Amino acid sequence: MKQDHSQAQSDAQGEVQSEGQSEGQSQAQSERQCHESLMVLGSETDPLVSLFPGFSSHRLKHQGADLFWLSAGRGPPLLLLHGYPQTLAAWHAVAARLQDHFTLVIPDLRGYGRSLGPSASDDHQAYSKRSMAADAIAMMQTMGYSTFAVCGHDRGGRVAYRLALDHPKAITKLIVLDIVPTLDMWERMAMSGALRSYHWLLLAQPAPLPERLIGADPIYYLHHLIGRWQGRGATLDPRAMKDYEQSYGQTRMIEACCEDYRAGATVDRLNDLADREAARKIECDVLVIWAQQYLNSQSPLATWQRWARTVRELSLDCGHFIAEEKPEATARAIRDFLQPSSSSGNQSE
Repeated sequence: MKQDHSQAQSDAQGEVQSEGQSEGQSQAQSERQCHESLMVLGSETDPLVSLFPGFSSHRLKHQGADLFWLSAGRGPPLLLLHGYPQTLAAWHAVAARLQDHFTLVIPDLRGYGRSLGPSASDDHQAYSKRSMAADAIAMMQTMGYSTFAVCGHDRGGRVAYRLALDHPKAITKLIVLDIVPTLDMWERMAMSGALRSYHWLLLAQPAPLPERLIGADPIYYLHHLIGRWQGRGATLDPRAMKDYEQSYGQTRMIEACCEDYRAGATVDRLNDLADREAARKIECDVLVIWAQQYLNSQSPLATWQRWARTVRELSLDCGHFIAEEKPEATARAIRDFLQPSSSSGNQSE
């Protein structure tokens, strides 16, 4: 595990402040004022206030990014990572069911939501999953954790398995929601897959083409994606949708999302390839939760078994937004996997 993050400054705000925040507090306060247009936790208009009551908020400058996350709960640490085109608000319903069992750390990925991303680079390293995994290590170290479990959905799932590969001593268990590894995704993308997952190709195009196209009507495109991927009859919480709209409507988040997908088509794919050629495996236990409606009832288990030594799966009858469409089943599966002694029985739904 990397240990080069000791000089990074962090600050906390919200109902409870993090320990050790007095030093450099005036600078942190100035930084918060610069970001008031993005988020002022405690404002009645902020969706996170009602979605995450009692949570503390934190900031950390790390490798060109200004990271934001929430924390609450008790018990062993669990990092929850959201996907595209969402924010940490995606975990609100699961978090409410887990905070009595785990200490939850829930960030916005760099460039997403309230986390400000670095400038783009020609090699796309700044938005690689390796860089985002390093963000996660830095945030967890700031919280005082050297080992932790991680659960990631969509793009967050790609950060999560990169964490397990790059930092095997830090990750106790890994949960991924509704993905296969990036390299496999590209290799299996035939015509039908390309049509179904066209956004992988669109967002990976050189700047500023996708930024200009999406930026012409970002809220329309956000709702297009949500409607395309959610399950039959599913409706996401309006407060979460408001948070997604507030974030996705910003030019800097659109740019970050495109850089995220450009990294997926380049450096992330190459990092996966290097791991596969080196026969590097995920050492910790892995749980794959997947959506029957999104993956057309095609289990990703066999794919993950090529990447990890111990894998189990759980399929749920829902669309892509598993944590929001099936929060009770998702939370129960997480508890049963991470704390098997408290298992409540059959996880199927």
